Amino acid sequence: MRPHTGAPLSRRRFLTLSAAGAASGTAALSGCALQVSSGVSGPGETVTLMVKPDDISPELIKQAQKDIGIKIVTVRYDLTKLIGMMTNGNPPDLVRGVGAVDAPYFAARDVAEELDPYFAKSGILRLDDLDPVNDLWRYDGRTQGRGPRYGMAKDFSQDSMYWYNTTLFDKAGVDYPPEAEPVTYEEWLDSAERLTRRSNGQTIVFGGSYNGVLTPNLLASLTASAGGSLFSDDFSRVDFTTPEARKALSWYIDYGRARVGPSIIQPDPNAWDGPTYQANRLAMSNSGYWLGGLINADKKLAPVSRLAPAPIFEGGRRISPCQAGTGLWMPRKAQHKDAAWRVFEWFFGEAPARARASSGWGIPTLKSLRSLMPAQEEYQRRVLKVQNAELKHFSAIAFTPYATADSLYTLFNQIAPAAMRGHMSVDTLAGRLNSAMNEQLKRGKEQVG
Repeated sequence: MRPHTGAPLSRRRFLTLSAAGAASGTAALSGCALQVSSGVSGPGETVTLMVKPDDISPELIKQAQKDIGIKIVTVRYDLTKLIGMMTNGNPPDLVRGVGAVDAPYFAARDVAEELDPYFAKSGILRLDDLDPVNDLWRYDGRTQGRGPRYGMAKDFSQDSMYWYNTTLFDKAGVDYPPEAEPVTYEEWLDSAERLTRRSNGQTIVFGGSYNGVLTPNLLASLTASAGGSLFSDDFSRVDFTTPEARKALSWYIDYGRARVGPSIIQPDPNAWDGPTYQANRLAMSNSGYWLGGLINADKKLAPVSRLAPAPIFEGGRRISPCQAGTGLWMPRKAQHKDAAWRVFEWFFGEAPARARASSGWGIPTLKSLRSLMPAQEEYQRRVLKVQNAELKHFSAIAFTPYATADSLYTLFNQIAPAAMRGHMSVDTLAGRLNSAMNEQLKRGKEQVG
């Protein structure tokens, strides 16, 4: 464990805003070390969680008081507010985060508590029971996926997998994708074009949605699938001009140009795939197993919905990453660490975790809870068979610690629409993305030091 200083945080450095970060409303954290609280906490204390409303319900908060005797208060997640609370020396005790992109960002800035000592003593969250997806919450100072643990995912999906509606395939006369072997990305896009239905200039049925969780880590995953890496070895630069990254970028631009699914130039009015898929207006959705929570609740939709493996690029690697891994992490200056850890154990390993596992809204991140995944109906068992086979293809795709995914997403959305509309070549787009994103990454690296 690294030594920590007791020096106060420099608010000037802590609140340094990059141009792209400001555009997306995200602030860049500094690389100052934080002093560790050594206070003893326990039942009867109040633990503050900075989360989004859907992360923990009022009913669960009441259940925590009953189950473990700890009062939970919540603060709505906001990065700028989090920075303010940290610099004022009064951070939340636990903070929500998207492991795939947030873990290296906060760990590199030395503001997240290393949780290995807590895991080592826990009888509830045993290391041998942790699904490999939790490696997204590890960072060794250089590369995501190894080193100390800074958090844990509450559930996950392999987000390049996709659901498909057999009724819409039948109407279009398109063969179902195989359930044991992946199609190529080119085949997926061809099917999406054949499945799309238009009338009087309006899209009646989207053939397929393929936007991932956030475009930057979708492109990182696509590049890995093509056999390369979007980032340089030290994660300080992107390069969209390598053959693999260009293949990934070109495919995603082709997807946008084909207008077979929602994109930045053709947004879904529902803002996400769920309602559109449920309304039989989306033939394929790359939402991963997670969307099963919504599908299972619709007794007409569930029997005609199936899950398919993540596609591959011709000549590329078969990988099936998680692009989210949303969970919780503990700030170094949290004031109620023992009580916060007890909430952490309860949330990730006890009643709430069991309820999530049985809901179908994601794969449990403890292997011992997999037996609770929905399997009562034949169609659920079919989905589970595909999902279980896919688990062996999971891999953690490391993300840069030098920028938030949101800030890179903002840059992409500023530059890419012209290419999706056919007004800019993919090669020109690659160069412009390199220039804008690498300037952002350079500033981020300077802040980390």
